[in-house]
Amino acid sequence: MTTLLIHAEQLGKTYRSGPGQELAALRGISFTVARSEFVAVMGPSGSGKSTLMNILGCLDVPSSGRYSLEGRDIGRMTGDQLAHLRNRYIGFVFQGFNLLPRMDLRDNVALPLLYAGIGRRERRRRAMAMLERVGLAGHAAHLPSQISGGQQQRVAIARALVTEPSLILADEPTGNLDTHTSGEIMGLLTGLNADQGITVVLVTHEPDIAHYARRLLRIVDGLIGFDGSVSEYFGEGATA
Repeated sequence: MTTLLIHAEQLGKTYRSGPGQELAALRGISFTVARSEFVAVMGPSGSGKSTLMNILGCLDVPSSGRYSLEGRDIGRMTGDQLAHLRNRYIGFVFQGFNLLPRMDLRDNVALPLLYAGIGRRERRRRAMAMLERVGLAGHAAHLPSQISGGQQQRVAIARALVTEPSLILADEPTGNLDTHTSGEIMGLLTGLNADQGITVVLVTHEPDIAHYARRLLRIVDGLIGFDGSVSEYFGEGATA
């Protein structure tokens, strides 16, 4: 098994903003991410962070260049193949939790397994195991509205883990949480990375959250402005 999980080579993404008008969100960036890395992605609004995360998550494909995940070139895949890749290898954690309000926590966690064609009994067993891992097994029958924001984010992490992915993509996962709860969520993600070797790529605007990662990728105007250790970046007195 290769040690590289992500290989991005001269990635470019251009959007049409009107007749004869194009907007370059990414301008040919190259980087790799090894298995078990924890990488923070930072940059000003409009820098291309969201576009990059959409490509890494196989929600979009580059206009130019090449992106490989698990050795597979996503630019050559069909929509069904990309959906399978997302379901099998990627867990998503978002700022807004994105839990289904009328489903209890166990069924919310089990949802990716339903899409993967896993039987109901096995779905429920694996969902309960993930809820136990994040400390919420006793709340399995609750609705999302019956638990706190921090607990909802734990459920979202359990849902991201239930398919046993190689990669977690976390987009501002603490953006709606207070400082104490943010620390708990980041501690959980750090533990998953350190103890289970799950690769984490995290988008954040907050330097204190970025410090949980070991590597920082800073995107500016669709280009990589910095790629190195978090301690080196902030040690230079740079701003996010």
